[in-house]
Amino acid sequence: MAEAYRIFHSTLFPTLSLQLSKPSHSYPSLLPLKQAPRKVQCSVSTSETKWNATQEVPWGCDIDSLENAEDLQKWLSGSGLPPQKMSIDKVEVGERGLVALKNIRKGEKLLFVPPSLFITADSEWSSPEAGQVLKQYSVPDWPLLATYLISEASVQKSSRWCNYISALPRQPYSLLYWTREELDRYLEASQIRQRAIERVTDVIGTYNDLRLRIFSKYPDLFPEEVFNMETFRWSFGILFSRLVRLPSMDGKVALVPWADMLNHSCEVETFLDYDKSSQGVVFTTDRAYQPGEQVFISYGKKSNGELLLSYGFVPKEGTNPSDSVELPLSLKKSDKCYKEKLGALRKHGLSASQCYPIQITGWPLELMAYAYLAVSPPSMSKQFDEMAAAASNKSTIKKDLRYSDIEEKALQFILDSCESSISKYSKFLQASGSMDLDVTSPKQLNRRVFLKQLAVDLCTSEQRILFRAQYILRRRLRDMRSGELRALRIFDGLRNVFK
Repeated sequence: MAEAYRIFHSTLFPTLSLQLSKPSHSYPSLLPLKQAPRKVQCSVSTSETKWNATQEVPWGCDIDSLENAEDLQKWLSGSGLPPQKMSIDKVEVGERGLVALKNIRKGEKLLFVPPSLFITADSEWSSPEAGQVLKQYSVPDWPLLATYLISEASVQKSSRWCNYISALPRQPYSLLYWTREELDRYLEASQIRQRAIERVTDVIGTYNDLRLRIFSKYPDLFPEEVFNMETFRWSFGILFSRLVRLPSMDGKVALVPWADMLNHSCEVETFLDYDKSSQGVVFTTDRAYQPGEQVFISYGKKSNGELLLSYGFVPKEGTNPSDSVELPLSLKKSDKCYKEKLGALRKHGLSASQCYPIQITGWPLELMAYAYLAVSPPSMSKQFDEMAAAASNKSTIKKDLRYSDIEEKALQFILDSCESSISKYSKFLQASGSMDLDVTSPKQLNRRVFLKQLAVDLCTSEQRILFRAQYILRRRLRDMRSGELRALRIFDGLRNVFK
């Protein structure tokens, strides 16, 4: 489904809030204003633009189509891409991908895509005036690239990227293409729903800010029939699923045609980067491939939820060693020390409700520190700040805290939260079989069935991790309580002896 290496970790995703700054140069012909543009902060309000999930952009191709693949390969070869050991074909994993044409050895470097084929913030515009306006306003890379893609797509064959854009999916697999109703219906149990809503809100806010601050001032360069919410959803969907960060180029972000046709596998660890000696983007295989086999790379150590969020697919249950589930924890407002604890959390950038990742192998120390804080009595108020600091992943304080007097309560607090989440997943999974029985439109039914299956796969994998955590927590609590019972029996025995 998704077709590129994308090594962004969550901390590298930019906030899509658009910070427009005063231009460093004056362009009177392009800026018919009496004053220079003022510095503004974009709004993320969704009130001005609705999120419509039914329209498609007029360029690109179907996600599984090979109709433009041959033209893309010819254009790339004529534009500096060296002969390849792979070609685009339909595949079982990802619908289309790169398949080995001949034997490929383990440890072999492949691709060698030259910088002249990268799309970056410095790429030349088919409409130089439009590019000049955006750079004049110091628009950040992500909104700039999103606008650039739309601009180049709209001029069709006049753009040097015509063959590349024609081979891009018309509707990228991404939670950006789920309606709010679908997110609420299918992902209610998963915390990834909230991440998706936040991303949609950021994209809408970024578009609204560009429209109000720039596009409305230059309607000839940015006509609304071209630069609108639908086209921006498409361009951001492309960026989220295909943009690559190149560590060896000082973290520069780029779209890399051809390389972005590679699909992800949880079983490989190889990734894309710029190779200075060959002056191209390459990856080194960590396994051998036979002719006809699909060649894979890794999109990074991401959970199934993160893969669904950006790339629109969920790996098979149990195949992703990086899979995790976000466990929500909250302070109780009935806590006598609620205000003091909340103050300590806010001091360290946290809130009363926090989510922490749980993996099949365990959970972070920060989660345990939050649990200690949540159950700590008023007599431990002097430790509130220490616990809150340890609960934050931004602090460098020692996190391996242990308060034996309240450890049992802390583990029980985590178990209660875990079982509450398990209950939500069970409710959805039990109800999923009877969902959408009233849908009569074949096209709508196919979409609903597809989205529901993705949600079922995600919820099943996340619930599996929670079941494992539940088992570990119950066993630890049982051991603690049986140990306490044994100690109590020994104490009672000794007391009887002394009597």
